[in-house]
Amino acid sequence: MTDHWRKDRIGSALRGENPTVLRRLTAGFAVIGDVQWLPGYSVLLVDDPDVQRLSDLPKPKRMSFLSDMDRLGEAVERSCRRLDPAFRRVNLEILGNTDSFLHAHVWPRFDWEPSELVGKPVWLYPSDRWSDERFVLGPQHDELRQAIAVELDGLSLTTE
Repeated sequence: MTDHWRKDRIGSALRGENPTVLRRLTAGFAVIGDVQWLPGYSVLLVDDPDVQRLSDLPKPKRMSFLSDMDRLGEAVERSCRRLDPAFRRVNLEILGNTDSFLHAHVWPRFDWEPSELVGKPVWLYPSDRWSDERFVLGPQHDELRQAIAVELDGLSLTTE
């Protein structure tokens, strides 16, 4: 599979061509991160590539996006807690400094992280984590992907 979808993550998700998509949610797409140095890292992509910031959305869709972020965060939390006893918490972030489209990062945090980083923002990790082949999303993450997707499905039954 080629990586052409990376150049247009939202468009490729809308076309069903983005292999990282876990589920279509109300205001966007839950996707698993391209890298997994913190297993379970996921992202919520807005479903309109022209939306750059939360305030670009009409209030009802804005609330849907935030609700989707909460749902993805809870799905990651439940999955990671079940799969790794060292799970600590989930951090949720809407940044937009690199990719201009609206998206939210969902970072699971673990007790096994280096002591100098465990209590700090993920962005203080060495930048090579984004390109290190050891952390690239692959078949070894299928169980984790499935667990998050199942949790997303279960949460949709309890929240709608």
